[in-house]
Amino acid sequence: MAFTRSAGILLHPTSLPGPDGIGDLGPEAYRWVNFLAESGCSLWQILPLGPTGYGDSPYQCFSAFAGNPYLVSPALLLEDGLLASEDLADRPEFPPERVDFGPVIQWKITLLDRAYRRFKRSSSQKRKAAFEEFQAANASWLPDFALFMAIKESQGGVSWDNWPEPLRRREPEALAAFSADNADSIQRHIFRQFLFFRQWDALHRYTAGKKIQIIGDVPIFVAFDSADAWSHPELFYFDEHGKPTVVAGVPPDYFSATGQLWGNPLYRWDYHRQTGYAWWVERVKSALSVVDIIRLDHFRGFAAYWEVKFGDPTAEKGRWVPGPGADLFEVIRGALGSLPIIAEDLGEITPDVIAMRDQLGLPGMKILQFAFAADPEDLFLPHNYVRNCVAYTGTHDNDTTLGWYQSAPENERDLARRYLARSGEDIAWDMIRAVWSSVAVYALAPLQDFLSLGNEARMNYPGRASGNWTWRFPAYALDEMLKARIKETNFLYSRLPEHMKPPKIVKKWT
Repeated sequence: MAFTRSAGILLHPTSLPGPDGIGDLGPEAYRWVNFLAESGCSLWQILPLGPTGYGDSPYQCFSAFAGNPYLVSPALLLEDGLLASEDLADRPEFPPERVDFGPVIQWKITLLDRAYRRFKRSSSQKRKAAFEEFQAANASWLPDFALFMAIKESQGGVSWDNWPEPLRRREPEALAAFSADNADSIQRHIFRQFLFFRQWDALHRYTAGKKIQIIGDVPIFVAFDSADAWSHPELFYFDEHGKPTVVAGVPPDYFSATGQLWGNPLYRWDYHRQTGYAWWVERVKSALSVVDIIRLDHFRGFAAYWEVKFGDPTAEKGRWVPGPGADLFEVIRGALGSLPIIAEDLGEITPDVIAMRDQLGLPGMKILQFAFAADPEDLFLPHNYVRNCVAYTGTHDNDTTLGWYQSAPENERDLARRYLARSGEDIAWDMIRAVWSSVAVYALAPLQDFLSLGNEARMNYPGRASGNWTWRFPAYALDEMLKARIKETNFLYSRLPEHMKPPKIVKKWT
């Protein structure tokens, strides 16, 4: 796939404004897409869209294929006749500036259940037929996911390795008996997915109509407590009791003396290879049905990954194990025809990772916040970029640019001011201009940087188990002045989409 010079904004839908405590796929999402289009942005980058579990992290989802039902818009359900105005009368008062996940989840589940009951009572044959078609189209993952969620619900939410053995081991008689006794619960979870994908697909089509591509996010690993791990244990290193034997992490580095113990199950790549990487092909195909481009998280793990013995308290003791390498991606390319993938190649990157990325022709990532700790040879400085890369001021895992600048060592702040030839008083926009002016094919920044927000607006602290993913922006932030400033920056650095570019001036020599 050929990338063309463009720019965009990183914003997860949970950060959108709205009255229901969390951003969703309703009117404010369409307003956001209009803002992107009118400011000359061609890219909208989001985080994973899956159903979140413990810690509310989009990187620890109950499924690699399902959608997050908490993103379903009550306003759109009202328009569809699946909710009535009285269903919203008991809406709690939510803080507008952050997501308070506990009360939000209870409220959204209440509304989703009200919509489900109305669907069962009074839906048209056309809508019921659409529900049946949705189930048929997603038969490869949906039944297992809905069954998983229904069992989890019946067990008080505990992880599947603590379920009764017949259910944990997926014994056919036990699953059949549970399904018969809990058919309505299973249908409720299927219905929530129906609503999510109905709303997301409509928003995705609208976004495409505005000439905007959505960059999605695919984590390399899945959560242990997921329908994927429970329904396909053969894909992972599990023992006979369903416990992992080894788990994922990264070794000690500059940022952490004990490494990062992620705890995700590790793939049996030999098995994946024997099956022609069928599960991975299906996963990427599914992701590209809901987004246009994938940011593949922890790309270096496909070359080699850090394996830690299950039960170890930290990631200090581990070993590097070879991953599938380029072989996996060539199979995916053969199945799908192209690789619209951005390689997240940050951290300790070895020559084999770079070689694999370049062999596949994938753009890597550059983070400007990382550029000022050394000297002008630093590869994160814009004058050292290559065209085939995606440049950011920072990502969801970094502080905001203002927050970074306010807390950075003085030597980094000094180099930043000297490099940018600016005082630092408008550091977020100074950094945006540096990224936008680079040769990088894509330039992106979080919305927080366009709003010049500080640490209070940070989205995630890697390694912190809770208190992340809560930031939201107020509706009034997307004003005409901001739109004009972004559009002017896109114009000045030749990142406007083709249909917005002014006619070219032909210079005549006399």
